[in-house]
Amino acid sequence: MADLHPFRAVRPLPDAVEEIASVPYDVIDTTEARALAEGKPKSFLHVIRPEIDLPEGTDEHADAVYAQGAANLQDHVASDYTVQEETPSVYVYRQVMDGRSQVGVFACAAVADYDAEVILKHELTRPAKEDDRTRHIVEQQAHAEPVMLTFRDTAGIMDLIETVQATEPLYDFTAADDVQHTVWRAANTEAFVDAFADIPQLYIADGHHRCKAASRAAQAVDLSEHPEARFFPAVFFPMDQMHIMAYNRVVHQLPTDAAAFLEQVEARAAVERAVDDPVPSEKGTVCLYLDGTWHRVALPEPASDRTVDALDVSRLSAAILEPLLDITDPRRDQNIDFVGGIRGTAALEQRVDSGDAALAISMYPTSIEELLAVSDEGDLMPPKSTWFEPKLRSGLLVHLF
Repeated sequence: MADLHPFRAVRPLPDAVEEIASVPYDVIDTTEARALAEGKPKSFLHVIRPEIDLPEGTDEHADAVYAQGAANLQDHVASDYTVQEETPSVYVYRQVMDGRSQVGVFACAAVADYDAEVILKHELTRPAKEDDRTRHIVEQQAHAEPVMLTFRDTAGIMDLIETVQATEPLYDFTAADDVQHTVWRAANTEAFVDAFADIPQLYIADGHHRCKAASRAAQAVDLSEHPEARFFPAVFFPMDQMHIMAYNRVVHQLPTDAAAFLEQVEARAAVERAVDDPVPSEKGTVCLYLDGTWHRVALPEPASDRTVDALDVSRLSAAILEPLLDITDPRRDQNIDFVGGIRGTAALEQRVDSGDAALAISMYPTSIEELLAVSDEGDLMPPKSTWFEPKLRSGLLVHLF
């Protein structure tokens, strides 16, 4: 059963929260982080993207970057615009985007639950990214950003959440991307702990590398000195609250010209040429952008009744990526790149029209039910199968160990 762990969060004072709270580290690059943090010395980007405080061109994996991140977090904790809770707490965190709300429980998950597969994964992690996140955690002696977990609410947790929402929030602000963020501190901490003790399974929605890095960090430190390293922060969302967007693809080079490639696709799948709508309207279809034109493709039926084989990303690989482009390992193949659905199809067109890519692929979103089914069956999704929105804001509640 799931172990929900209250923690003594380091958090902003209310009048500083909007400047401190930032997008997570992995949705922006260094250049974007530098621009977002310009003129904002309190921005949490200085902690999670510390290379922005070093000379341009500094390798983000240089020793100086990790040292800078640790120093910046120490300054953040010691500042007069943050406070650390006196007692371990549980929080409720709501986000509203485009009129749609999702609300979950913000607390810590247990490394032991991750290691024992009470927390199930659906994607493989990359060792280099694991190394980077683990080193940041160990050197900062903190988990600076939460992961996103989901669960089937069989314990009436939404009832507890609604009770907390009737109280005065700690924070309620709308970020620059028009997403509203509201955080409450729960008075009934033990009720949440007891309720999660009845939840048999948790699922990683977003944050596979941070989960794995938390596990590795717990092995790397002396737990007798740092007992809180046994836990890492997460927002636990009931599955019916979750919203998954498409995770689109671009291919840099084709083995032949665009016209010949489209003919090869037609030999393997039904193609409707020159369509006006670049967004697939139903599962089992993708849209391809070649030479300034979109085409709709009906993917062949899956090879088996396993949920993972029925995913559109799997069917795309089986029908097009592997046989026509020799992309058999999308995690490592440099010929393919991934574009979050939040950027829209105009970003896909730009990648092709600029010459950066030869082909763009607009996907239909994976469903949350598919994610849980793949995890329950013990399988793993192809990389970049899901893009969750809205993203959790970083810097709201930091876990020290």
